[in-house]
Amino acid sequence: MPPYTPPTSPQHSADSALSVSQLNRLAKQLLEDCFDQVEVIGEISNFSQPSSGHWYFTLKDKNAQIRCAMFRGRNFAVKFKPALGQQVQVKGKVSLYEGRGDYQLIADAMQPAGDGALALAFEQLKQELKSLGWFDESQKQALPKKIRHIAIITSASGAALQDVRSVLERRWPKMQVTLLPCLVQGSEAAGQIANAIDTVNRQYSSGEQNYDVLLVCRGGGSLEDLWAFNERIVAEAIYHSAIPVVSAVGHEVDFSIADFVADLRAPTPSAAAELLSPNRESLLVDLNALNRRLNQAQNRNIAERKLALQSLHGRIKHPGQLLSERAQRLDELEIRLMRQHQQTALRCKTALANLIRRLQASSPEKKLSQQKQRQQDLKQQLLRSMSNTLKQKQQQLAAQRLLLNSLGPQNILNRGYSILRDESGKVVKQRDQTNAGTKLSALLSDGEIKVTVD
Repeated sequence: MPPYTPPTSPQHSADSALSVSQLNRLAKQLLEDCFDQVEVIGEISNFSQPSSGHWYFTLKDKNAQIRCAMFRGRNFAVKFKPALGQQVQVKGKVSLYEGRGDYQLIADAMQPAGDGALALAFEQLKQELKSLGWFDESQKQALPKKIRHIAIITSASGAALQDVRSVLERRWPKMQVTLLPCLVQGSEAAGQIANAIDTVNRQYSSGEQNYDVLLVCRGGGSLEDLWAFNERIVAEAIYHSAIPVVSAVGHEVDFSIADFVADLRAPTPSAAAELLSPNRESLLVDLNALNRRLNQAQNRNIAERKLALQSLHGRIKHPGQLLSERAQRLDELEIRLMRQHQQTALRCKTALANLIRRLQASSPEKKLSQQKQRQQDLKQQLLRSMSNTLKQKQQQLAAQRLLLNSLGPQNILNRGYSILRDESGKVVKQRDQTNAGTKLSALLSDGEIKVTVD
């Protein structure tokens, strides 16, 4: 770091004295020029996050402390939630807040000073989603009993896809598989995985595809390699999926946030394929057993039908006897129908007479006259209301016009004031905005004149 050379001290006079703002600006420039990037380890205290999304906190050790600020454009990349008392390592620039004259550190990056940032972020997100109930068994969807179509979200060139296809080809070659390829590692992987899950659900809801289950998988790796499946955006997409989701990320000992949120977790991609596909050989054995049971049931049914037919044959009546019974029943129904018809006609005549009396009692001409008079009264009320409202609005408009004219800039200029602007058109409000020889324009009530500062 090159030594700082202070500016030559001016002669003390009223003209050479610095304002507070100038002094703070020079101090800020000095700090930022002398310190490039620094890394500081300390304990977090006084942490706050206002609605702007910026972070403000203090780093301290046993002997000293420093104010810190981490703006929203930087803190979004921090993979954990800072907590009071936590030891962190902060990278940033030393600066000074001119408004208060506070010496501070503007943070660009932050990571835990003890445990790894990824492990800490994993535990924080896990506890947060668990408290929201995203891991509860009551939130899990049951897988369909018959799975015919699987949507697979993984890398098109990864070993996980080959393992899944190999198992499905061996166990159930007729399984329909649709691959939605995406990155499964790197900074862009989480977004691509979440978008793929949303695409599958959109195709399902629109009827474009008839998916039965969604498989999210990849091979093993380190915590950093598997991190895309620990991002909140992926967990949220899995939680809101209308299609049951099976997660098979890494090896059997690997656990991800996606595993906890998914409806079913498989230890490996191959194991997931085993869970989602029937065994062709065992199904053939079951099919043969069902065929034998069907033949036996069919033979028993035929024998039972023969016995029933023999029993019915002895109970069949002569057609003439049946016709006589049906004719007698028809006569009874005819008599009942005639009696019902007479009763209905009598009720209709009585009702018609009542309606005629009611119609004669209420004359439509009288009601029409009353409605016309009511309409005329309402029309007069409406005209009076419109006239009064119009007068009120005109009076309010005149009062507002007088108030606007009294507050307008022209009225102020008419009282002897003027407005000064520099050559760029900016209004000059304070003396220190000008120097000797500065050219200005003064706006008066009747025009504009050019002036020069002496």
